[in-house]
Amino acid sequence: MRSFLAKYATALAGLGVVIWFAATAPAFASAANFTLILKETSFLAILALGFALALVTAELDLSIAEVASLAAVVCGFLVHSGYPPALAIAAGLGVGAACGLANGFAVTVLNVPSLIATLGMAAIAKGLGFMLTQGVAFVGRWPADFTGLARGNFLGVPNLLWWLILASIFAYALVKWTRTGAHLVATGEAEEASRLAGIPTKRMKRLALLLTGLFAGATAVLLAASLSSAAPNMANDHFLYAIAAVLLGMTMFEPGRPNVPGTLVAAFTLKALGNGLILSGAPYYVQDIVLGAIIVGSVALSAGALGRAAFVKRLSFRTAQ
Repeated sequence: MRSFLAKYATALAGLGVVIWFAATAPAFASAANFTLILKETSFLAILALGFALALVTAELDLSIAEVASLAAVVCGFLVHSGYPPALAIAAGLGVGAACGLANGFAVTVLNVPSLIATLGMAAIAKGLGFMLTQGVAFVGRWPADFTGLARGNFLGVPNLLWWLILASIFAYALVKWTRTGAHLVATGEAEEASRLAGIPTKRMKRLALLLTGLFAGATAVLLAASLSSAAPNMANDHFLYAIAAVLLGMTMFEPGRPNVPGTLVAAFTLKALGNGLILSGAPYYVQDIVLGAIIVGSVALSAGALGRAAFVKRLSFRTAQ
C-alpha cells in the first residue's frame, strides 16, 4: 500500500480535483471545455517534456520560455512576410535547437553552471525577440497550411493532441528503450561514475539541452499557428507551469525522478485546476498562489522520495557486506 500511494497518490489527487470541479464548476465537464483543457495542456506538456529531458541529466534549462518566444517570433516573421510555411516551421525549430546547442556548449565546454548559462540565454533570447519585433507582435491572416498545424483535426482528434502524443512517444522511447536514454539517466544520477564507466557524459548533457531547445521550438511553432500571431513574450505564461508540471510529475509513477507519464498527468492536472478555478469564479491571483504551493510541495515530496531511496540503497549495501 505504501508503494502504491508513493507512485499513484498524486495522480489520484489530480483525478479528485477533476471530479470536484466537474461536480461544482459550471460547464467544466462539457465536451467543449475538456477539449479546450486538452489543447492548452498540449502546449504546456511539450514545453515541460523538454525541461524534463534536461533534468534527467541533472541540468536546468531556465531559458525555455524565452527561447520559445524567440522561435515563435522568427517563425511568425517568416509566415507574416509570405515565406513558405515549411521554411517558417524549420526556422522555428532551428532557433530552438540552436539555443539548446549554445546552452550545451556553455555548460560542457565553458563549464558554466546550467542555472547561469540558461539564465544568460533567456536574457539574450528576450533581447533578440524585442529587437526583431520592436515590441510589436506579428499578426495577420496566415496560410491554412500553417495554422492547420494547431487548429486542424485528424480522425476527429485535434492536431495539437497528435503532436503531444508524438512528442511523448519520442521522449518516453528515448529515455526508456534506447542505450542513449540509459546513458542520459546514468549521467544525471551519477555523473562521475558514468564518466569512469566510459559514458560520454558531456555529450549526453549537450544532447539533453539540445532536445530541450528543440521542444521549446516545437511549442513555439504550435503557439504561433494556434494564435496566428507571434510576440516576444508569448510563451512567458508557460514557464512556471512547465517547471511545476515536471516537479509535480516527479511525485508520481517514478517518485523523485523526472518521467514522461508523470509530466503529462501533472500538466493536465494544472490546466484543469486553472480552468476549474476560473469557472468557479476564483480571483485570478488564486492560480498563482496555488501554483507556488504546488511547486514547493512537489519539490519537498520528490526530495523525500529520493532521500528514502538513497537510505534503502545504503541499507541494502551494508546488509550485503
